[in-house]
Amino acid sequence: MRVLMIAPPGAGKGTQGALIAAHFGIPHIATGELLRDHVTRRTSLGLAVQEYLDRGELVPDQVVLDMVREAMVAAKAAGGGYVLDGIPRNMEQARAAYLIARELEMTADVALHLDADDAEVTRRLLARAALEHRSDDTADVIAGRLALYHQVTAPIICWYRDRGILVPVDAMRPAQQIGREILTALDGMRPLLDSQAARAWHPGDLATLAEAFGVTGPAAAPCG
Repeated sequence: MRVLMIAPPGAGKGTQGALIAAHFGIPHIATGELLRDHVTRRTSLGLAVQEYLDRGELVPDQVVLDMVREAMVAAKAAGGGYVLDGIPRNMEQARAAYLIARELEMTADVALHLDADDAEVTRRLLARAALEHRSDDTADVIAGRLALYHQVTAPIICWYRDRGILVPVDAMRPAQQIGREILTALDGMRPLLDSQAARAWHPGDLATLAEAFGVTGPAAAPCG
């Protein structure tokens, strides 16, 4: 099982990604955790990351992609499954991650898009900020993050839809309910995914998974 996670901040991507990984016994490749782990272990990549952080700069895509590649090589050695969480954040990352996966013969089976409206994720993020005493997560800051998310993610969603692997999930509901439905649907897809090597993959094969999430029509506005 190879799953990509796409979601706005506050939609529960990390929670559901960890749940899927634990259920199927596959690595949860979360880029934020990868960065922290490399910095803590002071690997060559971690030292490079620390230099960017010390200068107050964003970590370049290539450094993140190098970490993802290393994690995917380890995932392949462990059986070939994974949950990728935290990348792609833009089309350049999406294409680069796809090329890495294709080279390793580990392209994603499903791209789960956890969909929640801005008002709900804003409520969740403000509640979390209050609980964790985070003064940097204000309504204005969150609005800016969401605007950027929609701007850069829209083409990614269209790209995965065109490839036939996008499956939308209603993330407005309680996390436990969402998790149960995701696991039930993915379990139902396992025989199909296990037989991929024996025949050509066709986008229509995901219809069963989409129906399991109650998706009977277009998942979103047409891609332009």
